[in-house]
Amino acid sequence: MSNSRYETYEAYETYETYGPAYADPVYGGFDAPPADLHSAETLGWGTPGAPCAHRDTYRPAYEAPTLPGLPRQGAPHDGPAPGSVEQPGQEQPGQGPGAHAGSRAAARTGSHRRSARRRKARYPERPDSPMRRLLPQALVVAFLAGGTTAFVAKDKAIELNVDGKARTLHTFADDVSELLAEEGVEIGTHDVVAPGPGTDISSGDEVAVHFARPLRLTLDGHRREVWTTAHTVDGALRQLGVRQEGAYVSTSRSRRIGREGLALDVRTERTVTIMADGRARTVRTNAATVREAVEKAGITLHGQDTTSVPQSSFPRDGQTVTVLRITGGKEVREEPVPFPVRRTEDPDLFRGTEVVEHAGEPGLRRVTFSLRTVNGVKQKPRRIRTELVREPRPQVVKVGTKERPASVQGADHLDWQGLAACESGGRPDAVDSSGTYGGLYQFDTRTWQALGGSGRPQDAPAAEQTYRAKKLYVRRGASPWPHCGARLGG
Repeated sequence: MSNSRYETYEAYETYETYGPAYADPVYGGFDAPPADLHSAETLGWGTPGAPCAHRDTYRPAYEAPTLPGLPRQGAPHDGPAPGSVEQPGQEQPGQGPGAHAGSRAAARTGSHRRSARRRKARYPERPDSPMRRLLPQALVVAFLAGGTTAFVAKDKAIELNVDGKARTLHTFADDVSELLAEEGVEIGTHDVVAPGPGTDISSGDEVAVHFARPLRLTLDGHRREVWTTAHTVDGALRQLGVRQEGAYVSTSRSRRIGREGLALDVRTERTVTIMADGRARTVRTNAATVREAVEKAGITLHGQDTTSVPQSSFPRDGQTVTVLRITGGKEVREEPVPFPVRRTEDPDLFRGTEVVEHAGEPGLRRVTFSLRTVNGVKQKPRRIRTELVREPRPQVVKVGTKERPASVQGADHLDWQGLAACESGGRPDAVDSSGTYGGLYQFDTRTWQALGGSGRPQDAPAAEQTYRAKKLYVRRGASPWPHCGARLGG
């Protein structure tokens, strides 16, 4: 609501001219005004008044008002004009005090009678009563005076400050909400109003509206959106309680913040301890990364040097960062590659017999390791590359599937266990010191294969070795075992 609207109501101050009836020139003639309208000397409604008790105050609207000191047109002079002053002690020539008083009384009486005759001629039906004549005018005066008082009581002078722009206005609003609605001020969720909406207001009060502004704030690496009623970056930081001493601010602190908000990056000053080369250095910094903090401490990283935390991470207040001095190189090693084993079934071999047909050969690979020494301490080598130099050759093994004969006629009754104990100590894989004889019964390879065996005797199962020994006994008797043959007991 504009001021001009309320200013138009100031014209009602002229109602003060409707003061007591005696102040109007048309009511002139009373020697002194009554204390109030109702204490004036009047008679009851409808009771005829004493003649010449008061001057006739009624005047039709069409008659021109009487100027002070002059008689009305067509009417004889009724005495001194209202508002004129008679100097005390002065008398008109040829008149004494008694004559002056008598003339004034006679003039009032004559005026009263003339007025009465005129009213009676024009309005014969109206009763001639002073109360009847005074009451309508008194009611109008009372009504206008009361209306002005009520109007002035409801009108309030309020100072309204909207986002720093203050102005004084007049309003009939009863509380803050009504005032803002009248002024078209819309309040958002984060806006601040003081006093709060709904608070009653009185003339002379102050109402302040502070619009909130969004801040996309990154504070010490943490991103969030906040609202502020401050108009500048500096004010927003103070309002948010951000420690500004030694802080980095991405824009000028004096920059104004519009209603659309602002993106702001702030890094406060922090204490960081850097451990390097056996020394501890504590610095105050607003650095954005650990690497910047290390450099501010006067420490240079060389080659493979690094830190105990990622160099791109944000340094926290009170954090301790250790610089790692790294030296090292590479080492190449050759390692064997195990060969695979392939087994194939052979129906010519007894079940449980395995014979190596082709011996396997291991391969070769070249492995590169990284060697590191961190702050003088050697670390475990780390494999970084592998290269195959030679493929391994698989080993082929034949596995027998032939069923074994139950016995060999003419040799089953002999003590083969005693013979084995004498020849090999009862060990199927035993080999003599020369490497010529092997197995339970110390076969040489040629004899073994002549009896139908495959490979070497010491590689065959114990049952097959006994079976081949029985066949040999049938052919040659105990002669193949000149020292232990007597154990057979045959």
